[in-house]
Amino acid sequence: MRISADRNLYPLNCRALPGTTAAKEEECGAASPRSQRATAAAPLARLYRSKPFHATASPVCASSLKTLGVDLLQKQNAGLHHTEEYHENTSLIVRRGQVFQLKLTFDRELKDNDKVVVQLSVGEKPMESNETLLSMNLRSGQDSRCWCANISNTNGKECLVTVTSPADAAVGKYFLSVKTGSHIYNPGNKVVYVLFNPWCEADTVFMPNDTERLEYVLSDTGYIYVGSVQNIVGRPWNFGQFEEDILDSCMYLLDKSKLKHKVRKDPVIVSRAMSALVNSNDDSGVLFGNWSGIYTGGTPPVAWTGSALILQKYYKTKKPICFGQCWVFSGVLTTVMRCLGIPARSVSNFASAHDTEENLKVDIYLNERGEKLDDMTSDSVWNFHVWNDVWMKRPDLPQGFDGWQAVDATPQEISQGVYQCGPCPLKAIRSGEVYLLYDSKFVFAEVNADRVFWQVKNVNGKQKLVKLREEAKAIGKSISTKAVGKNTREDITAQYKFPEGSPEERKAVEKACSYLNSSNLAVSQSTTPPPPLQAGIQLEVEGEKALWLGNPINLNIIAQNSSAGAWTINLVASCQLQCYTGKVEANLGSIKQIVQTESKPVIQLPLNIAADAYMKTVTSVDDELLLKVNIIAEIQETNEKLTDELTLTFQYPPLKVEMPETAKINEDFTCSFIFKNTLSIPLEKCKLHVEGLGIFKMETIDQGDIMPGRIIKSQIICAPNKTGEKKIVAKLTSNQVKGISGEKMITITA
Repeated sequence: MRISADRNLYPLNCRALPGTTAAKEEECGAASPRSQRATAAAPLARLYRSKPFHATASPVCASSLKTLGVDLLQKQNAGLHHTEEYHENTSLIVRRGQVFQLKLTFDRELKDNDKVVVQLSVGEKPMESNETLLSMNLRSGQDSRCWCANISNTNGKECLVTVTSPADAAVGKYFLSVKTGSHIYNPGNKVVYVLFNPWCEADTVFMPNDTERLEYVLSDTGYIYVGSVQNIVGRPWNFGQFEEDILDSCMYLLDKSKLKHKVRKDPVIVSRAMSALVNSNDDSGVLFGNWSGIYTGGTPPVAWTGSALILQKYYKTKKPICFGQCWVFSGVLTTVMRCLGIPARSVSNFASAHDTEENLKVDIYLNERGEKLDDMTSDSVWNFHVWNDVWMKRPDLPQGFDGWQAVDATPQEISQGVYQCGPCPLKAIRSGEVYLLYDSKFVFAEVNADRVFWQVKNVNGKQKLVKLREEAKAIGKSISTKAVGKNTREDITAQYKFPEGSPEERKAVEKACSYLNSSNLAVSQSTTPPPPLQAGIQLEVEGEKALWLGNPINLNIIAQNSSAGAWTINLVASCQLQCYTGKVEANLGSIKQIVQTESKPVIQLPLNIAADAYMKTVTSVDDELLLKVNIIAEIQETNEKLTDELTLTFQYPPLKVEMPETAKINEDFTCSFIFKNTLSIPLEKCKLHVEGLGIFKMETIDQGDIMPGRIIKSQIICAPNKTGEKKIVAKLTSNQVKGISGEKMITITA
């Protein structure tokens, strides 16, 4: 990523809002806004080489002034505003609360009675009353509370104009015009995009750390973490916020949100609106969510490598793109937020609760074979769920809740009549203050709910629920995001919750419960506490560490007896194929047996699954599936009930990306993608999806069937059009393997 050398100038480029500390410092003798703006504008003034403005006397019959042209000075302004990476290089992209400059050309020199007004307008019927029309008289002076423009220098028929926006200006796409008397100059292609400004201390999205701004605003690649608690995998993702049409697609979403112009200055409201618009449920937004496993007529969620193509297609068609799941929704929302200037990150929560009853409990029902039953509850525990954090102040809340806020574009629950979620302060989630806006109860449950296991028994033809166990520490594990400045995972669980079982954590849960619906907090079927453990039996599952797709699954169900007693155990175990959301796709096998310990220290029961038993389902479902093993042990002598579960994920051969370490801009280089099928099964209808930001758009290459032992090698000739560090991401999909990722970095030089 190419970063301007002037990025540390933000204290000089910001306007202090009235009443802020910065404003008081100015009053007490600190550098004045005028001197600060002069310092910020100095690089542009030196480039312009002009003389100070002195209006000359004009005769009474002087001809009316006309504007002939406007130079947006994109290159100079972009460097100061950290917007040089945006593809829209014919327009001006600036950040609010910071000066920028324009060069105006007239048909003659300026006279002292010439009135020049720079206008910025938004929408079809701009009006000054609702701030959709901004009129800035070049002779009206300066005001830190509103937009203003002043003449810096003149040179013959040209003049350099300094424009200042307030730090709470509404973000959007403004059309520029210049009014001189009765003459209005409308350059049709002169557009000014105004974004949020994390470099400006007076902006509510201000982020003080430069390294974090580089990661959470300017970085266009990263990772989204998936898998399970036992096997966390970083999936490469191209955010691509600077690519062609991405900024315009974000502006289209702002217009589609129907937010009033004055409200578009508030990142709280904007981020909430975008969480609704990234899904298509209510408003024909960006992505159509689909968890069916059948993705005919669209792209399977596992095949996407980034956000850019999704937003580009949406902007072109104005129709929802098929299909998305949680990590895709999160990746796109990260792109939209960073593009608009709001610091954002994708966040993965492992063992994530979906509590539909607002009782901080997720009920899991198992049948008498230990198999999970989907149709008895709408609650669920997802192996992982991905949402977003956005950085901002919260002036709408009591003090103490600034910083990271959770937002979620995945359409799970309706909030205020719409599928949207957040922003919710992480500090509120951590402390249990779930009365605060927005959707804090739901997010708190995602990381703190208890998991309750029930067995459904058939007694005399009627269903009987038997409570097996309740877990208070199973939800909200290994909350992850990409580390700042590193290609590694950062565990941010401590930002969401206190250590499990600590006094602070219990206090937070108690506080949260006090704000929830008290009638729902207790599980109605049983309030009797479990009897004390007597038998000393422990359960576990053993199997091969690497579970290769296409091989038999050989597991051992183990009951360890740490006591000297002889116990009779009713032991059941099951193995199921599930989606990451916990949805059951197939029952693969189960065992049900009565065992006698007879003082044996260890009892082992095999649970073996042939490859044919699961490959048919794996092939028919276009989702990445995993194995879930559940064990139930009921000790007859003590009536103790024990349960355990294990999640297993399949392993795949690697996909390699080979190319030079460096290349030059606009000069070709070759990138190769190499894959060897080391599995025991053929991979059918293989497709290779590749993307390189600043090098080439996402392409899909058919690879046909890849037989066991076969090596494929595909090559792409690349012609980079941007300098800096770039990443090429590849993904191989097939009927059997849903997504093998590969990546490599390359440095592009001038």
